[in-house]
Amino acid sequence: MVTVSDLAGLSADTIMLALVQAFHELAPEDLPELLRRHYSALGITGLTAYCADLRQEYLIALPGSQGISAQRLPIDSSLAGWAYRTVSVRIAEGDARTLTLWLPVVDGVERIGVLGVQVPSLDAAILNRCRALASLIAFVLISKGTHSDSYANLQRRQPMELAAEMVWAFLPPKSIGTPYVTSSAILEPAYNLGGDAFDHALMGDALHAAVIDAMGHDLYAGLTSSVALAACRNARRSKGELPSIISTMDTTVHEAFPDRYATGVFMHLQRTTGQLDWANCGHPPPILLRRHDVIPGVFDSPPELPLGLGPAHPDIPRHIHSTQLEPGDRVLCYTDGVTEARSSDGEAFGEERFVNFILRATAAGEPAFEVLRRLVHAILDHQQHRLTDDATVLLFEWHPAGVTTLASGM
Repeated sequence: MVTVSDLAGLSADTIMLALVQAFHELAPEDLPELLRRHYSALGITGLTAYCADLRQEYLIALPGSQGISAQRLPIDSSLAGWAYRTVSVRIAEGDARTLTLWLPVVDGVERIGVLGVQVPSLDAAILNRCRALASLIAFVLISKGTHSDSYANLQRRQPMELAAEMVWAFLPPKSIGTPYVTSSAILEPAYNLGGDAFDHALMGDALHAAVIDAMGHDLYAGLTSSVALAACRNARRSKGELPSIISTMDTTVHEAFPDRYATGVFMHLQRTTGQLDWANCGHPPPILLRRHDVIPGVFDSPPELPLGLGPAHPDIPRHIHSTQLEPGDRVLCYTDGVTEARSSDGEAFGEERFVNFILRATAAGEPAFEVLRRLVHAILDHQQHRLTDDATVLLFEWHPAGVTTLASGM
C-alpha cells in the first residue's frame, strides 16, 4: 500500500488515492498540513478549507490553513460565500498570475462549507482534482464529527446553552434529498434553543418529515422534544406507520413528563406517487405552495390534542389525513415562533410576510436551503436578533424525475 509518507515522484492520481486512505485516520485539524505537503504534486500552490458557522453567517477556516489569508469570510458578501450560497464553482484572478477556485463542500445536498484553492493555471484535470479534494474534505469533516469536537467547535461563535446542545445532538442534517424529493430545515436561536426540533429521513419509498414544538423554553422543553424525537425514530425504525408513530410519541411524552406536552405535525410522502399522509397534533397547519401560489385549505383539520395529552383522553381519537401532491409542490411546516416574532414596536413578522418571502425567493430560483437561510436571518433582523421563542421552518418538495425544481441547485 502506498502511504502519504512515501509519495515522492508519484502521480497526482496515486497521491489522491493515498490521501483517501490516510483520511480514515485523520483528525480535522491535521487536514491542512497533510495537504500542504503535496501541493506541488497536486498542481496547486495554496489551499484553505472553510466550514460554515452554525448560523450560516460566516465561513471559518480550519485551524492550520495557510493557503488564503482570511480566516473568516462573510457568506453574504464574499466570493467564497457566493460559492456556498449557490453551490457552484467560482474563479477569481489573484496576485502573481495565480487563480483562486472557490468550490462548495457538500455532503449529499447538505452544505458544509467551501474550499479555496490557488492554482498557477487551470485545466480540466486540475478542476476535477479540486472537486475530488472538496469531496474528501467533506468526508473528513462529517465522518469525524461524531468522535471529534474540532468540527463542532469550529462552527460555534458563542457558547451553547445545555438545552440547545441536547436538541442539536438529536437533529438530522439540515438538508436531505433524492431525485424525487428534497427537504431542508432551519431553526433559531441556534445557541439557545428551547423546545423546537425538526426531523426528516428517507424510509424506503417515502420521506418522513416532522416539526415539533415542546411546551416552554427551558431544559425540560429541550428534554421533551428530544424524547419525542427519539420515540418518533424508534417507532419509525420499527417499521411503524403514522398511527403507531403518533401513539408511541404520545405515550412516551406522557410517561416521561406527565406535566408537559408538545405540538407537532408529522408527514409521510410516497416519493413515487406523491401521496402525502399527515397528522397534526395541536400544531399550526402546514402550507401547500403550488407553482407561485398558496393552495388554501389543504391542511385544515379539526383541532387535536398535543402529544403527551392523548393518554389522559383515550376517548378523543387521533386522525391521519391524506392528500395528493402535484409534481413541483412544496410543503411548508413551521412553528409559531416564525410568524409571532415581533419587532421593537410590536409588529409581528406574520404569516403573509413569511409566505411571500418563500414565494419570491423560490420564484427567483433559489434552492430551498438558501431560501431558509435567508428567511431565518430576516426573522432575526425583524426581532433585533433577540428571539423570544424558537423559530423552526421545514420545507420539502416533491419533484419526480424530469421535473425542474427549486432543488436543482442541490
